[in-house]
Amino acid sequence: MSTIELTKENFDQVVSDNGFVLIDFWASWCGPCHRFAPVYEKASDRHTDLVFGKVDTEAQPELAAAFEIQSIPTLMIVRDKVAVFAQPGALPEPVLEDIIGQARALDMDAVRKSIAEAQA
Repeated sequence: MSTIELTKENFDQVVSDNGFVLIDFWASWCGPCHRFAPVYEKASDRHTDLVFGKVDTEAQPELAAAFEIQSIPTLMIVRDKVAVFAQPGALPEPVLEDIIGQARALDMDAVRKSIAEAQA
């Protein structure tokens, strides 16, 4: 599956309609972003059941600001409308695969319970 360009117009819809979304925050001038791009694309081809999105931080500054993106590339994973992972840096392929596996294994009921307890 190819990646989807995420914009402020389609972001909420994509995240709401899909239970597992990976988001790559990037910019065209960013060298590490260009090195991470093929790793991210290969993962999207392998994990066709997941949604892979990209946010161009230059074209979508509101999204970058909303998620407090300080460094790019930053990978974020959203499961069931909950951000469960966010980390800056160009990840090597084995690390990205490990993170996807860990995110798949999360018990989202436990995650939501933990969030509710932290907010209480």
